[in-house]
Amino acid sequence: MEDRISVDPGVCSGKPCIRGTRIMVKNILGMIAGGYTIENVLGAYPELTREDVVEALDYASRVIDEERVIPRA
Repeated sequence: MEDRISVDPGVCSGKPCIRGTRIMVKNILGMIAGGYTIENVLGAYPELTREDVVEALDYASRVIDEERVIPRA
């Protein structure tokens, strides 16, 4: 499913987006973090599919998994 996410320097300054849109992964994450359900996200962005939202969450999970975590003091 990874092909649903695109990173193009010419679109949204290279931030990860849902392919074919200007909807950034961070926007979807922010909505979920703010209490939105997947259904709410789909209502806000009717051009997305459930699979797009799930892939955005999976993409973020994989990115975090690859990052070096610095413990908070």
